[in-house]
Amino acid sequence: MALYGESRNGMSKKEKMEEQAETTEAPVELSEAETLEATVAQLKDELAAAKDECASLKDQMLRDRADLENYRKRLIRDKEDSIRFANENLIRDLLQPLDDFARALEASESSKDYAKVHDGVVMVNSQIYSTLEKNWGLERIDAVGKEFDPQCHEAYQVVVDDSLEHETVLEEYVVGYLLHGRVIRPSKVKVGKPNV
Repeated sequence: MALYGESRNGMSKKEKMEEQAETTEAPVELSEAETLEATVAQLKDELAAAKDECASLKDQMLRDRADLENYRKRLIRDKEDSIRFANENLIRDLLQPLDDFARALEASESSKDYAKVHDGVVMVNSQIYSTLEKNWGLERIDAVGKEFDPQCHEAYQVVVDDSLEHETVLEEYVVGYLLHGRVIRPSKVKVGKPNV
């Protein structure tokens, strides 16, 4: 049976540690010049790695800058195209009424039946307005008989009328329009004003 502190082969832990220390080689001491050379070599390696990383980052930055410039140019081009072709659908919607109008004009030249020409022009007018109303949100401003509203009406003429209680539109010279609820052209009207 082994005594306390002894291993099975009869050696104490202390003895084992001393034996291990003797068997391991003692570190070889380098001269100061060799140490400096090793440090310089290590620093050169680190410098080369840093230069490679810097070159890589610079290349990536230049690529990113070129990509950003290309993206900016593409956005400008897309915006210009959007502006240039913004009304494409509107124009497409108006082509059919224009064709109908051209046919009405041709019919008026070959036939002197002005009632048919009138009917054709009325049809084209109705078709254009319904297209703009249905597809584009255009709406006529009802003016005659309504109370004068400076937001929707532009007074071209004002007359005094004792029978009126408030300023009222008596006659419409030019039709006004709303686009999605916003006035794009006020009605040009004759306004009746009560005598005050």
